[in-house]
Amino acid sequence: MKIKRIAIIGGGTAGWLAANHLGVELNADPEIEITVLESKDVPSIGVGEGTVPYLMKGLKRFGISEAQLLLSCDATFKQGIKFVNWLDPESHGENYYYHPFDTPYPGGFDISPFWVSQGEGRPFDDVGIQARICELGLSPKRKNSGEYLGDLAYAYHFNATKFATLLAENAQKRFNVVHEFATIVGVKKDDKANISHLLTDTGSELPFDFYVDCSGFSSILIDKELKVPFVSKAKELLTDTVLVQQMPLVDDENINPYTTATAHKAGWIWDIPLINRRGTGFVYSSQHMSDTEALSLYAEYLNVPKDSISPRKISMDIGYRKEFWSKNCVALGLAQGFLEPLEATSILISDFSAELLARNFPRYASDIDISIPYYNKVVTYVWEKVVDFIKLHYCISDRRDSQFWLDNQKPDTISEELKARLQKFKLQPPQQSDFFSRFDLFDDKNFLYVLYGMKFDTKSTKLTQMEIEQSYSLIKSNDVLVNKADKYLMPHKDWLMGLKAAVAKN
Repeated sequence: MKIKRIAIIGGGTAGWLAANHLGVELNADPEIEITVLESKDVPSIGVGEGTVPYLMKGLKRFGISEAQLLLSCDATFKQGIKFVNWLDPESHGENYYYHPFDTPYPGGFDISPFWVSQGEGRPFDDVGIQARICELGLSPKRKNSGEYLGDLAYAYHFNATKFATLLAENAQKRFNVVHEFATIVGVKKDDKANISHLLTDTGSELPFDFYVDCSGFSSILIDKELKVPFVSKAKELLTDTVLVQQMPLVDDENINPYTTATAHKAGWIWDIPLINRRGTGFVYSSQHMSDTEALSLYAEYLNVPKDSISPRKISMDIGYRKEFWSKNCVALGLAQGFLEPLEATSILISDFSAELLARNFPRYASDIDISIPYYNKVVTYVWEKVVDFIKLHYCISDRRDSQFWLDNQKPDTISEELKARLQKFKLQPPQQSDFFSRFDLFDDKNFLYVLYGMKFDTKSTKLTQMEIEQSYSLIKSNDVLVNKADKYLMPHKDWLMGLKAAVAKN
């Protein structure tokens, strides 16, 4: 039987990313119909407002213009993350480091061994230029840069609800995706336990051939109907609760071209600047901090009276499904799993998984059993490696000021894979060959910034005179680039306002 009718249960970012990815891949076949079924009774979580550059690939394939994204989603540029107080404040003072999107290999030459042995007190960020460009508040693009092109790598901050709307409009217009409102309350199955029909709260039975569960934390199909077990990662990643509050921007307030992640004694705070507001979230472990204390510290961070805010509280089950594809159903987004949004991992994994599904979509029901093992193997690998990367930020910290940080450094909360990698990185800096799978979404370049931003101790090695001279030369050239950057890069806010004015003028 040919798979002709595909149902995506749930809208939001995950659902509409799936609709666009499947639309791109399957649009040439006129027999295939994709339907997004969205419940009016279930609001979107809508807190994933930061992204990584991987998203650009999909947006270009979908045919969405960058100007359209920036203007319709209150978007700003994101050049990386500024981590504040992830080291012991008593020892290091008010400290920070960057995890930017540029490469720590200036000119393609690996400068990290030089920095480890002869860093001369400079932050590891200085092996590139992007962290300093962020501190200068400059845009990654010139005034005349083409769409999705810049002098520096970048991603976006955006209003997640408006982004889902943009994806929805594109999928319906460009790929003829059908959008219907329906609240799913159950399913009917065939004699092989595949889903044959969706049951709605109005008594309707909706037949489809294939199902994509994007129903969020409800996991209507993959959990409630197909009973796929959940693999908890709460032992490794201890944060399980977040308070979310949007804050207005003052007219003359700068718009940072980066996300700020500020650590506190039981977690961290995200601060994401949009064109018209700040999206903020207070992430914490409920085992290490009460809700009352969390609210007080959150208000203190926002510099407002505690009784002036009413943040939305979201409880997080940290982990993922044992299988992501079961029978004729694939789970994406929050239905697939969830980790704290420290490195914009939620939208990254959703985007990656939706693309992987689209590129490996079975055209006939008899092909499903062939596709399932590969898909589950790849996505499980991705989740495991992302868990390790998030854990890295906690377990190498030298903070000892609370039980939360002490518990994060206990060996039994660290995977054997991450332990082995850290032992190796004590001998020499991460190399590309340490990350041998193309499915390592975070690789040596990402690890380098986090490790040495947090003053990880790696043995120094002897370098040749040529290596020393080339490293000095590259750092010097970076300094020159930074010193003249404001001659060709505009302030971030000016670039965004300039785009808005240009569109209004035309």
